[in-house]
Amino acid sequence: MPAQQSEATAVIAKPPGPDPMENPEIRKQVEAARTVLFHISKGIKQIGMYRHAEAKFPEFLQKAADALTAYNATYGSLTLKVDLTNFLVHKVELFPEASEIPYKFFKDGIRQLIFRDGCTCEELVTFTLISLSDPDRGADDLNAQLWRAQLPHFEFIMVEGFKMDEFGEEEIQVEVDKVVDYLQRRLRAESDDYLRFARVSEDDLNAQLDGVEQMRGVVVTGVTADAAMKARLQKDIFDEENSRLFPKLISAVFQVVEAGVDNPKLLEDMFVQLLDAMLLQEDFGTIGQVVLKLRAMEQRAGKDSAISLLLQSFQMKMGEEQRLSRIGDVLKNAKPKNSADIVRYLTGLDDAVVPTLLSVLESLELAENRALLSDVLTTYAKALPEPFVNRLKSDRPQTVRDMIYILDKSNHPDKLRFFADSLRSPNLAIRLEVMGIIARGRTGDARKLISSCLDDGNVQVRIQAARVLPEFDREKAYLDLLKVVREPAFAKKQPNEREAFYAALGSTGVAGAISYFQTILSAKGGLFNKQKVVEDKLLAVAGMAGACTIQTYKFLQEVTADTSQPPEVIHAAKMAGLRTKKILFGDAREG
Repeated sequence: MPAQQSEATAVIAKPPGPDPMENPEIRKQVEAARTVLFHISKGIKQIGMYRHAEAKFPEFLQKAADALTAYNATYGSLTLKVDLTNFLVHKVELFPEASEIPYKFFKDGIRQLIFRDGCTCEELVTFTLISLSDPDRGADDLNAQLWRAQLPHFEFIMVEGFKMDEFGEEEIQVEVDKVVDYLQRRLRAESDDYLRFARVSEDDLNAQLDGVEQMRGVVVTGVTADAAMKARLQKDIFDEENSRLFPKLISAVFQVVEAGVDNPKLLEDMFVQLLDAMLLQEDFGTIGQVVLKLRAMEQRAGKDSAISLLLQSFQMKMGEEQRLSRIGDVLKNAKPKNSADIVRYLTGLDDAVVPTLLSVLESLELAENRALLSDVLTTYAKALPEPFVNRLKSDRPQTVRDMIYILDKSNHPDKLRFFADSLRSPNLAIRLEVMGIIARGRTGDARKLISSCLDDGNVQVRIQAARVLPEFDREKAYLDLLKVVREPAFAKKQPNEREAFYAALGSTGVAGAISYFQTILSAKGGLFNKQKVVEDKLLAVAGMAGACTIQTYKFLQEVTADTSQPPEVIHAAKMAGLRTKKILFGDAREG
């Protein structure tokens, strides 16, 4: 059955009065406001035509910004009353003819737009883009968008109900009895050929719409709702609650707060309930907006004001264990929709939340979410390192890795002292990871820690220390490494360790190291030390390859062409030369 519509409109009898334009001062102010609206309207049309040219949006609205600045300088804030088809100043319409722009604001309950002194061109661009949006095509309501935008020099005032203060009850004539009776009958009906009204109750209708300025109602009838329609309606209701009604509720709460707070305790429970509701909806962005709004109000009211106490109470509730655990539950399941909002939520809390956040971190499995929370904890580690240092002794390798990452990124002045304890960890992977982090420090203390690892009891730790030591000071690394390779005990070490030390010695690039390798390669083997000389020459070839310079590449070519060298040395020199050439010139083919 096709939908049927019935509409009833309230009629208002306006009392006659003097024309405001007869006053010269009011006339000048109205003309100045019309100039502002003219340029804003023109900018809206230009932006609507050239939506792709975002860089030109400020240019389109520059004249409007200039006109608004001139108005503010003369008359103060520009306050526009919103009517169905026009904007008004001193009850005088500003547009020469009806416009659809005011209606968008009017239907969302917005009754005044206020442009305060200092409004920038960027704020006008944001306002214009919101004005161009169409909630009927999926965009959020205008009041929800304005709330999220948080324009510092722009305010809007919403009203609820239909009563108009400037008209008495005897001056308002509402002829909606038939509509009211019809709607009451439909609400009482038990048949399946109707759709219940989501925003109208019988109690509302019993009020007989007293003091209504204007009412437009639609009566809808149709076929019985099937499962698909019910699911679609449930989704629409869910979207309505999350993207439209909730911002409206927040806006209404702040209107109450801005009206004056004598006893903040009365509002604390309300804000806590809002906080919990937003956490359940995972709406961390709105929580951040509430905090920003309270901070802005605190700046105006002062640190000792009731607003300041309300803000402190709200942030304290944000940091309580059960609410942080709720965030942990969100991070356990999947990557959050807007991780930046969660970061803003957590970084604005007190240091007392660190133990709870560390417990939450240990419960996370997703690497991306662990990294997100670790970055948050970095902001606390510099001022409060003890909880992180204590967990460096944990039996869980992942926990130790997280603490190392946090302490390193926090750039705590004593982080090397903390890492020194980790170098004695029984977990080899952790020790190697700590060495890699220490090597990035490039400081004298970091070099001493790495140098001390040359004598470690584990071969992999010694090899890692030899590889990273030249990254600090090449001359000092050359002396340290040369001292080790010349010790008698060095010949008894494993072949891979000896080769790694020679490669590290070559990577210093010091002339003494190259000369040392040349001396070894030019030595002649005797009857009793032939095998030892071959082993030393193979190590020298590894050292030349570790240097990886054009000079050592040419020398390796000479060794390859030297038929007096042992065959295994020639082969090793040829392979090292190919690798060096590929690194230097990007071509592994022999020329």
